[in-house]
Amino acid sequence: MEISPVLGRDTLGERQRSNTRLALKLGLVALFFVGFGFAMVPIYNVFCEVTGLNGKTNDVAAVVDKNTQIDYSRTVKVEFLSHTMPGNGLSFKPEAFTLRVHPGEISRMNYTITNHSDKVFVGQAIPSVTPAVAAQYFEKLECFCFSQQTFAPHETRTMPVVYVVNPKLDADMGTVTLSYTFFEAVKAKS
Repeated sequence: MEISPVLGRDTLGERQRSNTRLALKLGLVALFFVGFGFAMVPIYNVFCEVTGLNGKTNDVAAVVDKNTQIDYSRTVKVEFLSHTMPGNGLSFKPEAFTLRVHPGEISRMNYTITNHSDKVFVGQAIPSVTPAVAAQYFEKLECFCFSQQTFAPHETRTMPVVYVVNPKLDADMGTVTLSYTFFEAVKAKS
């Protein structure tokens, strides 16, 4: 059986058009996912703000109601963790790793940060609270995490976080962990 040259060309042309359509569709899918990747951070932030999930805490100072009663009938153990990104030349730690507080009581924890490098370091601490459901009840009144921090070479600084564990926190929740990771925000100039 012989294939007609005309039929062969049509099949070849049809295949090229089909390949072109497929390439276009794949390009559009790739473009969509690139855009989706950039949109994920704001979408994620809105989702966490609305639901209180994933341990995201307030990023501005909370206003505490002056009529809030301290619940002296129970305590919550607050654990403090600190991390820095490898290679940034910082040491970062709380003055204590745990503290027992009464819900509704204004509490404070100091963190010490030292820039061991010979360069200026500009960074920001990103907080996280676990378990995630406790994040909405952990209210920071004052925090070094609200803005970027600039450290001179070999500078050591003590910075506070002032917070309240809201009395509405589930009574079965005995431990809340506040964790900070300090990231470099801007490449420092020598």
